[in-house]
Parts: sequence; structure tokens; C-alpha cells
Amino acid sequence: MILYDPKTREEWLSCRSHGIGGSQAGAAIGKNKYMTNVELWEIKTHRKRPPDLSGKPAVEYGKKAEEHIRAIFALDNPQYDINYHEFRMYANDDNPWLYATLDGELTEKVTGRKGILEIKTATIMNQMQWEEWTDRIPDSYYIQLLHQMLATGWDFCILRAYIRYYSRDGDLNATVRDFRVDRQDVREDMGMLLEKEKEFWQYVLDDKRPPLILPELKA
Repeated sequence: MILYDPKTREEWLSCRSHGIGGSQAGAAIGKNKYMTNVELWEIKTHRKRPPDLSGKPAVEYGKKAEEHIRAIFALDNPQYDINYHEFRMYANDDNPWLYATLDGELTEKVTGRKGILEIKTATIMNQMQWEEWTDRIPDSYYIQLLHQMLATGWDFCILRAYIRYYSRDGDLNATVRDFRVDRQDVREDMGMLLEKEKEFWQYVLDDKRPPLILPELKA
């Protein structure tokens, strides 16, 4: 594991431009519904600027809520020591372009095992969006967790999702869901993801446009 420790957002953004971060991993392999692999390639080869998400209500809500969700997670889970570093980046030893910035660093107090805390906020507007969270982690978020374990070499990830939804009467409600992924259970998926990300990054290094990966159609 390689550690980078930018001190400012500007330094962090500069480091971020030279590799694939966790939130970009899904796009790199065609599993992000908001960005294609070709669009990500255009960003990484400096043909296109990254989209400016600042000011978007969902993004602003997530930023403001994150520290509170992390604090409540700590209260709910005293079995972990929890640390947070806003700009710290971890990178894979053999592939230093594969990095992750974490929402929280977990240490099991009894075993000393290291893990990752990932925080997501979502607002559900329809049944299709609910289905993404029904007894599963949405694909792009699952890929992000695998990517983060590749970057850090750590043993597990916990995704805490704070999901808001509206009742039939129009009242806003919220529910919390936790998902745990252990490295020992997903080694095959991690291996496949690594190979796909390496393939994408080679297109970046070669300055060669990758073939567009279209999303799979669901019945």
C-alpha cells in the first residue's frame, strides 16, 4: 500500500487526475449509470474537464450529512476505532494509479484488522431505485468497495447507506442500511475488477479511445 497525503483540496484534485479513484471505478468498467467508460477516458486524457457537481442539492446534502452519519456509525459500533482524513489517498503497491480516498478508516479493537467505512446518501423516488437497494449493494457502489480494498489491501468494507424516501402522504422518511463485504469472500471479484481497470488504464496510457461499454439491459 502506498500513502499520499495531500494537504489541500487543490493538491488532492491534482493527485486524483493521475489515476482511478473509488467513485470512478464503476465508470472505468462500464458500470456507472452517470458516466461511461469513454467519458472517463476523455477526462483522464484531459480531453474533457470533470463535471462540476458543486451546488447540486444531492451532492451538497451528502457532503453535509457525511460527518454526522460517521459519528452515528461510531456510536452504533463501539467495536471499531474510527479515523478520518479528508484528503488522504491510499494506492495499490503494484498499480499506484489505483487509489482510494476513504470516508472512514476502521480498526477492529479485538483483532486489529483494518477496514473501510463507505458512506452513501440516497433519495428514493421510484420503485426501480428501491430495487437497487433490496438485499444488495448497487453495482457501482459494490465495485467501489472492491476497488478500495484493492487500493488499501485491507480486510473488509462496511457501507452505511442513509436512504431517504417519501411516504404516500408526501412525508419525508429515512432508513439506515449497513452492508459488510469481507475480502476473503470476494477475492475472485476483486481479481476480475483489477484486470478490467488495468485494461482501461492502458487505454489512458496509450492515449487510445476504448470501445464504449453499453449497460446491460435488465428484463
